[in-house]
Amino acid sequence: MWQKHERLWTPRATGIAGVVFAVLMAAAIVLVRIALPGGAGGDDIAVDAGQRSAVQTALALLPFAGIAFLWFMGALRAQAGEGEDRFVSTVFLGSGLVFVATLFGSAAAAGTVLDESQQHPPFGRHFAYVLLTTYALRMAAVFIFTTSTIGRRIGAFPRPLVVFGYLAGLTLLVAGADLPWSELVFPAWALIVSLHMLWGRRPAAPA
Repeated sequence: MWQKHERLWTPRATGIAGVVFAVLMAAAIVLVRIALPGGAGGDDIAVDAGQRSAVQTALALLPFAGIAFLWFMGALRAQAGEGEDRFVSTVFLGSGLVFVATLFGSAAAAGTVLDESQQHPPFGRHFAYVLLTTYALRMAAVFIFTTSTIGRRIGAFPRPLVVFGYLAGLTLLVAGADLPWSELVFPAWALIVSLHMLWGRRPAAPA
């Protein structure tokens, strides 16, 4: 009875955690993009009070987004159960943890830039931006690849969702910061996967 209840609960937990992460992460990205449209290339642009407030709000959202992502990752792994491949699951776990670490690191760096006001802003802003777009997004791409692979192997993801995952991961891996607003690809993928886990049809795992 308990195992049956756990099987029913896991997809719902995955979906709820994923939706929370996607919404918080997307909101933080949009706030930062609107406040600092130049990204790392806008080092010569002074940050006014309105922009500073928007970035501070985004930084306040990121810790909660990271916590929700950890729940999302844990629920996804529980969903895989004994059917997961050890090699793929190791990469899955490692890429997810490194993503959260770099996400928090970039948030801390950006917060330090705001606290320092105009003292050395170019270096600090560039460091925070590169840490997010170069490292965090690459780890997000690896996480998408491995999650899509696991979902395909255990029969939890339909083929269109798997293909979408591989395309999303490839976009983050290759394009990265060179494509404007590419940061939204990851929360968009997480939202679609989460909605599938909540309401989509989940086929039985292959024998």
